[in-house]
Amino acid sequence: MTRVIRSLHNTEVDRCVDILRHEDGTFAFKEFRRDPEDRGGWTLVGYNPRKIYPTEEEAIAAAQAAVAWLRDEQAPET
Repeated sequence: MTRVIRSLHNTEVDRCVDILRHEDGTFAFKEFRRDPEDRGGWTLVGYNPRKIYPTEEEAIAAAQAAVAWLRDEQAPET
């Protein structure tokens, strides 16, 4: 079972990156956005299931390299 182990979001809390841990111990990330017209629901905007990383730190680094807003601001954890 894949689990979200960390969520990083911007200060407006309308962008989020979830760090995932797969059953086999590998990691990945998904990017989401939240728009007012969606009544607060999250919409998936970025995920490549073939991109897996051996450590959580490598998945976070890959997310920071791929997601501009995550690079541009200190994203608080939730």
